[in-house]
Amino acid sequence: MDMLLMGLCVAVFGVGVAALAFGAATRSESSNLSVQPEVLLAKAAAPARFFSDRAPISPAVPPSQVPLEVLLLQIENHVRLEQAAAESFIAFPSHALLHSKTTSSFVN
Repeated sequence: MDMLLMGLCVAVFGVGVAALAFGAATRSESSNLSVQPEVLLAKAAAPARFFSDRAPISPAVPPSQVPLEVLLLQIENHVRLEQAAAESFIAFPSHALLHSKTTSSFVN
């Protein structure tokens, strides 16, 4: 009985701490209306560039779009290769077939 009451007290205390933390995290910062921050006009911030101060050069030629049929054909070939590999493993299961690399172009 003592353990039950101790667990109940700890649980109630934990719920209280969680409620206080939730209230502090969701409290609006605009509750103090008398203090208004100054509005500063500034230039739009440029996106950060990693180790470079130069502006990125946009390509003159837009990237070529690959037709949907070509992508579907590549996916179908990949599925056929994987199905053939699975069928050969099922027919003759071996450790070498299980851990062999695939011939698909989608796998590095």
